[in-house]
Parts: sequence; structure tokens; C-alpha cells
Amino acid sequence: MKQSSYAIGIDVGGTSLKCGLINQDGGISYSFLFPLLNVTTEGEVIALINAAIRKCAEQAQGQVIGVGIGFPGIIENNTVIGGADNLPGFENLELGKIIAASTSLNVVIDNDANMMGWGEFSYGAAKHCTDVVFMTIGTGIGGSLVINGALYGGYRNHGTELGHIIIQQGGLACSCGASGCFEAYASVTALINDYAIVKGINPDGINGRTVVSAYHAGEREAVAAMSRHFDHLATGVASLVNVFSPQKVVLGGGITESGAFYVQEVRTRVQGLAMPAASKYTTITGALLGNQAGLLGCGGRVFSMFSTK
Repeated sequence: MKQSSYAIGIDVGGTSLKCGLINQDGGISYSFLFPLLNVTTEGEVIALINAAIRKCAEQAQGQVIGVGIGFPGIIENNTVIGGADNLPGFENLELGKIIAASTSLNVVIDNDANMMGWGEFSYGAAKHCTDVVFMTIGTGIGGSLVINGALYGGYRNHGTELGHIIIQQGGLACSCGASGCFEAYASVTALINDYAIVKGINPDGINGRTVVSAYHAGEREAVAAMSRHFDHLATGVASLVNVFSPQKVVLGGGITESGAFYVQEVRTRVQGLAMPAASKYTTITGALLGNQAGLLGCGGRVFSMFSTK
């Protein structure tokens, strides 16, 4: 009888480290979370990653063929170049080599949004597709591209910053330092700020659920803010459809789970903006994996790279 194979997924965020033991069918047989709120050094984060891997490996009822790590920022050849703003250190750090040396396992590290997109591609809303645009809509807008069955990150994996395509020249200031970026208009942060302005209230204490609830209640200001949000989102999505002509555009993030209306509003607007030839075979859909997408993407990358099947 063939022994089962497992991958260990590590999803590193600004406030927590999630770890899961994943089988080849995309099932998570064991998972847990380490908080990072009191972690102050790069070394402490690395120690927690190693501890999480050991803890997961102890639960495996078969061979662990590797570790996939989703990490914020720019990742090049298993090296964290930078951009992990909420974590200490991690500038030009060969994290992959460090983890491989301490665990004797195969290791793949990539940007967290890439891992989430790969999760939806491998096990979720874009399963059985070859060309996918994945977007996560939250504080900002992140995303990833799968082209012809492979993740595409641009030269040396420094690209696919989907939230930073320019949709308004000389427009609103973005946290990246540019102006007019997609996420400055279409993120949940932008929606909250827009709603607060038209209501004449402080945005502190408001979240996406606040605006969506008011929208469903028919509040005039919320309906107007949500309409602008959908317009901005559709503008960016249509641009991506025109360039990549994907089979699926997968929309993730907590706000996309607020009801079927959300994706439908975006879908309807994109149909009126995208080129018919480019969008002919494109379906816009919501993500299926929720907050498990990152872990499953990490596992899926391990199986795609290291499994001998």
C-alpha cells in the first residue's frame, strides 16, 4: 500500500503564523496558529517557523515531502528581499536556505498573495483552469496571476502588483507613494473613507461590514459609496481581463463573502467595460477557500514542485 504524502504549509502574517498539514487532495488534517504580536526580532519569527514545522511533522501519518511558506513582501528565489512591513528585519534574507538547513526538508517560499492564488487554482474556485487572475480585496488589493498553469511574477518575481495599476492619473495618493493606484480607489479602506466623507463622520470604528449593512438597509450614502466602489473595482478588473483574458477572475477577501450580490455587481460592470474578445471565455467568481487559501496554496506549491507521484 502506497504511503500517504503530506506538505506543511506556513502562512505568515503581520499578527499571526498559521501552520497546516496538508494532504495531496487539499485536505488540512491538522492546523494551528502562533500569535506574533509579542515577537520583536527576525530570529524569533524564524524560531517559530521551525517550531511550527516540527509540530506539524509530528502529526504526519506518512512522508512530509516539503514545506511551503507564504510570506509578505517581495520574494526572489526563496529569499525575502523586503517589504514585510509588519515584521522585524527580513531584508535580503535567504529564509529558504535557513529553513531547509534546520529541517532537512524541501522548501518553497513565495509572496502570500501568490500562495493564496495558487490555493484557489489548485483546490478552489479556479480548479481545472490554466489562466487565472486572483485578487484579494481588503486593506489594500493584492493578487496573483496564473498563466498557462504556472504562477507568473514578472522578472525575478518582482511584479504582479495588481493593486498598483494606475486607474486615475494624478489621482488619490497611495500608500506605495504613487497616485491613482487601483487600491487607492477600490480597496475596503478606500470604501470606508469614501463612506465616511459623504456621511461626514470619522472613519475610525467603521469597517466593511458597516458599509455593507447600511447598503442593504438602503441608506443613500452607503448605496452611493458602494456603487462607486463597484465602479472602481470593475475598472481595474476589466483592465486585467483585457490584458490577460483569463478563464477565471477570482475575487477574495472578507467583503467578497458578504453575499452573491457583490460579485454580481462587479461582473455586470465588467461586462460593460471589457473588450468582448478578451472577456469571451472569462468568468468572474468569488473565492471558495476563505482564510484557508494561503495554507492550501503553500501545500499545493510543495506538491507541484516536489511530488514524484
